Amino acid sequence: MKKIKCECGHVNPEGTVLCESCGKPIEENQHIDGNDKKKLLNMRYDGTARRSQTYNKSIVDKIWSFFSSVKVGVWLIVIALIASAIGSIFPQEQYIPADAVSRDPAIFYEERYGILGQIFYQLGFHNLYSSWWYMILIALIGISLVICSLDRFVPLFRALRKQKAKRHATFLQRQRLFSKTEHVSDEDMETVKQRLKKQRYNITEEDGHILAEKGRFSRWGPYVNHIGLIIILLAALLRQTSVFYMEEYVWIREGEKQVLPGTNQQYYIENKDFILENYDPEDEKFKDALAKEGVPVASNYQTNAVIYKAMEPEVTGAEPELKKIEEGSIRLNEPIKFDNYVVYQRGYQQNEFSSMSFKIHETDDADEQSLGEFTVDFTSPKSEYELESGFKVEINNYYPDYYLDDKGEPASETDYPRNPAFVMMVYPPDGSEPEISFLGIGKNIDATGENDYKVGITNFEMRDVSGLSVRRDYSLPYFIVGAIIFMIGVIQGMYWHHRRIWIRPQDGGILLAAHTNKNWHGVKSDIEKMIDGTNIQMVTDQQELDK
Repeated sequence: MKKIKCECGHVNPEGTVLCESCGKPIEENQHIDGNDKKKLLNMRYDGTARRSQTYNKSIVDKIWSFFSSVKVGVWLIVIALIASAIGSIFPQEQYIPADAVSRDPAIFYEERYGILGQIFYQLGFHNLYSSWWYMILIALIGISLVICSLDRFVPLFRALRKQKAKRHATFLQRQRLFSKTEHVSDEDMETVKQRLKKQRYNITEEDGHILAEKGRFSRWGPYVNHIGLIIILLAALLRQTSVFYMEEYVWIREGEKQVLPGTNQQYYIENKDFILENYDPEDEKFKDALAKEGVPVASNYQTNAVIYKAMEPEVTGAEPELKKIEEGSIRLNEPIKFDNYVVYQRGYQQNEFSSMSFKIHETDDADEQSLGEFTVDFTSPKSEYELESGFKVEINNYYPDYYLDDKGEPASETDYPRNPAFVMMVYPPDGSEPEISFLGIGKNIDATGENDYKVGITNFEMRDVSGLSVRRDYSLPYFIVGAIIFMIGVIQGMYWHHRRIWIRPQDGGILLAAHTNKNWHGVKSDIEKMIDGTNIQMVTDQQELDK
């Protein structure tokens, strides 16, 4: 690598703008960081050599230079923001309402939002935040942050750590705040040093040259910000893995007890009762709004549940013993929490059939006297029922949520028994040919019109169903830590400023210069207090003079 030797004898790396030792501008590098031989020095990164501006030969160098560009990082963030905004126009696939006509995204988006919904789905925005290209975009932002930080932090840290009090006259003359005083007494210099110390400046002296500095730690604020953002981006990527984040949806009926999905068969939940409360339509506070809705509006819906933990069975293969570990009400935004899991109330279905009872009677019997009865349990319906009277009933087809499709044929819209219908084969006790009947709510059809026996509904039981979301999120602490670190960086860079004052003795007088990364008025005020009552000239703002 080419080295650059300054007149002070210090050898600088290629790409150095200001000599690391004396601060004298390197003439051939004045184009870097926008210096371009202007009167005032651009003190960005203190003129140190950065890798992105030094190596540009190999493919690795070109990739490093590309990602070290702030413009590239900003554009990546802008693209991510635009994509995120588009993805929030319509609900993501996992948030398709449970009461939608179809939870199939290919059907839902077009049916609910028309042509825009269809385009939204076909472009893949329905599953945006876990899509491969969005994850790559987030990863590229992270890579940009890492390279951008390393490219600037390492040389800046080296330059600030090696600061010397002895600086070249040109370095001071081309600072924004500068003054020259012809004659300065030793008493004035001692007064200046004492006042600087009172203002909490750290004083470094070298052969009569003075460097007064404070607030250097504020320079690391942006890099602390970057660390926080990188942690947040890593958390976002890790959240897409099943190890760090899991969310499952489960429907559980009143009175049921079942394993919670995603818990490795370790936890069970029992739905003791589902409660739905609606706003009072006569309530003066909500009366007008409820009248506009035209339908009852839920004020609260909750599941009274019990959480069990499966204990290891004493005998291998035996049913595990369940130990109650939590009991309470799951309301909207008021979940039950246990171990590392959270269970949220997400939806409900009312009036789902739990069982239906039937009887067989003669078709011509006006009194419909029962010749045999049976009950279908929709939790586990059988395909065949043998009655004590000798009849046998086979369920040929079962439609839990019956409707007629476009071809006029019976079908089931969902797998839930909301509108059950059956095709039944009734076998008489005498062993004659079976009779076919189609039976549903409000429907009792004799397929041939010649049946001697008829099946009728005698009773049914209904229950409510709770839709619960089971979530485990290990990524949340990382988001919190990242956010805290980010805010520390913001405060660090916003409320403290890196101020430096240089004093160079020259022919019985001094050259005085100062630089700060923020709040030039503040450093001017410090200098005024420092030189008050002395013979030292106040600095002038050379940037204002240029204007």
